[in-house]
Amino acid sequence: MHHFKKWIQPALIMAIFWIIAIVLWLRLDSPFYLFNFGYIGTALGIGIGVYESLPRKQKSIGRRLAQFLVGAYMLIFLGLMQRENMQIEGFFLYLLSGLFAGSVIHYLVAKIFGPLIFNRGWCGWACWTAMILDLLPYKQNPVGRLPRWGFLRYTHFFLSLSAILILWFVFGYRLADQSSAELYWLIAGNLLYYAAGIALAFALKDNRAFCKYVCPIPVLQKVTSRFALLKISSDQTRCTQCGACDRACPMDINVSAYAKEGKRVTSSECIYCMECVNQCAFGALDSNLQFDFGDCLIRYRK
Repeated sequence: MHHFKKWIQPALIMAIFWIIAIVLWLRLDSPFYLFNFGYIGTALGIGIGVYESLPRKQKSIGRRLAQFLVGAYMLIFLGLMQRENMQIEGFFLYLLSGLFAGSVIHYLVAKIFGPLIFNRGWCGWACWTAMILDLLPYKQNPVGRLPRWGFLRYTHFFLSLSAILILWFVFGYRLADQSSAELYWLIAGNLLYYAAGIALAFALKDNRAFCKYVCPIPVLQKVTSRFALLKISSDQTRCTQCGACDRACPMDINVSAYAKEGKRVTSSECIYCMECVNQCAFGALDSNLQFDFGDCLIRYRK
């Protein structure tokens, strides 16, 4: 029974994506949707399946596998080969143009409505920026979060949105499907993201510094992820307050504070990477699916 239970979550993820794939394929009469969502669901299912099959200390291999399978597909196939601007500015442009492009679908599923179910699992399991940053050596941040830097991601978001609005309404810029301009935008934007992410990681000794302070995507995700069905859960009776989960969390969430009260981790900074679960030697942490409209207070590791 326990062995069967391991496959419930990957099977559920695959089923959800394949249902979306088939419905969109039939409704929009395009095999792209069948391939796109079918591939992503299968890749996530494989990664999660490997994660569930490995010993506790090696489980992150499954997450990294999913990260590369999905992230590389998004960046290389949809971005570089299909010339879709997968940057947030591309999403804004496609919306203004009324184009139901791959970028729009991606943002709606992974970054706006998807977090209602999967939390910020995109950041932990599929992001093409994080798949490179997670290779860097600073997996455990020694100093905790820098709260005064929190405004940077919001500034980045509104600057990106403002730039697109100015280009569209002031300069009359219009989007051409699969144009070279969008390809160049994608390449330049990603190079800047990688450069900034690597520089911040080495400067702050923190692989996920870019995710915490600069990336604009959480501005969208944090709204819906507060009500996510899938969250880290805790067993108060098993928690010894050893702090291993806090040290393992790449987003500097004070996970033990939730475990002390036997609550689910409702912080919208959680990227559902499961590192806290893997590091808990007492089985006090797990994940579950349930409706949760409780405390959404963000608790950071001091």
